[in-house]
Amino acid sequence: MTELRASERMINEVAQELHSLEEGVEWFSAFAPEEQKSVLHEIALYLMQAHVTVEDGRKGLEKSGVKATMTPAVLIVREPILEQIGKIERLPQQEYLKAFRVLMSTFAVADARRREMECRGACSHAWHNLS
Repeated sequence: MTELRASERMINEVAQELHSLEEGVEWFSAFAPEEQKSVLHEIALYLMQAHVTVEDGRKGLEKSGVKATMTPAVLIVREPILEQIGKIERLPQQEYLKAFRVLMSTFAVADARRREMECRGACSHAWHNLS
């Protein structure tokens, strides 16, 4: 089995609820802004791989703890979703924490859907076999 990078492991553990979103926020907050930006980009890539939908964004937003009027929240529920995710990851530094909450929560929804629909508990993806 392929060894996961530390960020890859943590993002997937939060997505699979092996760690809480709050633990993920604490982990993310410990990074310098440049590293935070890199983590946001990494989550955006995972969202693309999971074939994220606007419906995933809506469900993720509900779990994120971010007000629906905040910029990342407004963007995640709009089409085209991949374009909106790109906008979220390029938000200014003061939006990084809200962006993390929204992207991470959306990834949790999209990845759960992917595991249920495509992997069905029988895949060999290292990131789906963490427990």
